[in-house]
Amino acid sequence: MPALVLPRVLESGPGSLSQLGKIAVQAGIRRALVITDQTMISLGYVERALAALSASGIASAVFDGTEPEPTETSIIAGLDCLKAGVEGDAVDGLIAVGGGSAIDSAKALSILAVHGGRMRDYKVPRIVDEPGLPVIAVPTTAGTGSEATKVAVITDPESDEKMLCMGLGYMPFGAILDPELTYSLPKRVTADTGIDAITHAMEAYVSRKANPFSDQQALAALRLMGPNIRRVFEDPQDSAAREAMLLGSTLAGIAFSNASVALVHGMSRPIGAFFHVPHGLSNAMLLPEITAWSLPSAEARYATCARAMGWAGEGSSDDVANSVLLDELKRLNADLGVPTPSGFGIEETRWRQLRPLMAEQALASGSPGNNPRIPTADEIVELYDRVWA
Repeated sequence: MPALVLPRVLESGPGSLSQLGKIAVQAGIRRALVITDQTMISLGYVERALAALSASGIASAVFDGTEPEPTETSIIAGLDCLKAGVEGDAVDGLIAVGGGSAIDSAKALSILAVHGGRMRDYKVPRIVDEPGLPVIAVPTTAGTGSEATKVAVITDPESDEKMLCMGLGYMPFGAILDPELTYSLPKRVTADTGIDAITHAMEAYVSRKANPFSDQQALAALRLMGPNIRRVFEDPQDSAAREAMLLGSTLAGIAFSNASVALVHGMSRPIGAFFHVPHGLSNAMLLPEITAWSLPSAEARYATCARAMGWAGEGSSDDVANSVLLDELKRLNADLGVPTPSGFGIEETRWRQLRPLMAEQALASGSPGNNPRIPTADEIVELYDRVWA
């Protein structure tokens, strides 16, 4: 089993944002740069974070220029803000308040601040195990799991490539899981990030790099999210369902950080880069079809996922459980309003033109190599065709 990688501190539960200052002190942070966006400021979440830092004697400044799908351009702007310091002194830690984009941006800035260069210098196959500045993640979505992973995804604006960046250096020092910060999520974001988290857990469980530890985290995540994803979509103020989804998302992040994601994620990143589809939504578009294609190579594992989510009975056979799984994945997309690529507004000619390049980028990320059934480039192109239809 590979070495296990986890955040050093996890605080969870309603109101846990109040513990931010305490965790920052534990991380040795005295001058923090908060990485966020204007929405988090308007909701009052950043003000609450700054108050918690101040109560522990920590000075702070704010960079609010993160993008929904962060590019190297926004990272450079953040780096300029970081270099300006806090009250004339150097920043010694980063606080990410927001979704996966804010957290990934903080991770990228953490590495660049210490090691220099540009993000393209750090994309896979380079692995960055050297530490950067300490990062504390405060997720406001239940989806990416980035608060508990050694992964960041940053888009290169010159090539439209979503660069996968990995290594111990990207693991946050700590994370705060306060479900109160997720109540304001729009239904579309709730749906997309929720399916993203389910994809993380499923892919970690069927990954060729799965291990006993990641299996336990993945199944625990699925048990939390399967019964609750529709509940939070239908009633955004369902506090119990919100808390279950947030914890499930983090457990899924722990699972895939220790077992890797697979083909869905490999194919998803190029869709996001070329067509500006939110990451969770592009995963959702792919998940039913890619699961159906991959299932014959891991029937028992996929069946266990169906049972863990409560979609198939505990005593059901693998064949029955897998049939239910495929039906439920399609039904989930329908219930949560997930469009096809065509329904999203992507032009078919451009989709077909870019399929070979998307397949090439998917394979280059390494994620398809973790899939139970490993595809060729031609098979990925064919799968893009199936997903389009």
